[in-house]
Amino acid sequence: MKKVKGLSAEDRARAEAAIGYAFADKERLDRALTHASATLARGGDYERLEFLGDRVLGLCIAELLFSSFRNATEGELSVRFNQLVSAEACAAIADELELHRFIRTGADVKKLTGKNMLNVRADVVESLIAAIYLDAGLEAARGFVLKHWSARAARADGARRDAKTELQEWAHAKHAATPVYKVAERSGPDHDPRFTVTVEIPGIAPETGTERSKRAAEQVAATKMLEREGVWQKTAP
Repeated sequence: MKKVKGLSAEDRARAEAAIGYAFADKERLDRALTHASATLARGGDYERLEFLGDRVLGLCIAELLFSSFRNATEGELSVRFNQLVSAEACAAIADELELHRFIRTGADVKKLTGKNMLNVRADVVESLIAAIYLDAGLEAARGFVLKHWSARAARADGARRDAKTELQEWAHAKHAATPVYKVAERSGPDHDPRFTVTVEIPGIAPETGTERSKRAAEQVAATKMLEREGVWQKTAP
């Protein structure tokens, strides 16, 4: 596997225009857009940035929700928070910015716009948040988050109740059964695992969800089943 070269000056300029931020340290931008498959040198990719970016995003979203929904309960805030920091939401941001044009990968990672590469696009968004934070501080990172998440945070459907609870009540009433959740796959490093969980109800097709914890993956699977069965209206990410 050959080491992939850095972004050209032209591609950096295009990436910065899409992101809406000009980096003082251009190497931070390069690293944030580099998948582990594209480099032989550990640490030259976005993995460490992703770890930091996840925490910065969480702080900014928590602040946004806390100030925007002053009468919301902790439970409602948690539901909104989990939706906004999910891989689906982050990947949607990546797609809006067309970041797949700039993500550098090795030959073994292809079709960045495909559904199975959703986590790569989500990880890059978190890495960019970390890169902006390191380059210019929390205010700059917060500005990026507010620009791209504020409208999503304001959506009324962000306060939908817990998906597992909703699915269990529906399954009891409709099928006289209890949903069963099973871990189908665990991947990724120990510090940043990915869990794929399947939910099954007798008599209907199962659904799967993939997230960074088993609980979050269960919520995704339950949500998909509720939307597929028409219990919940399907919403945009």
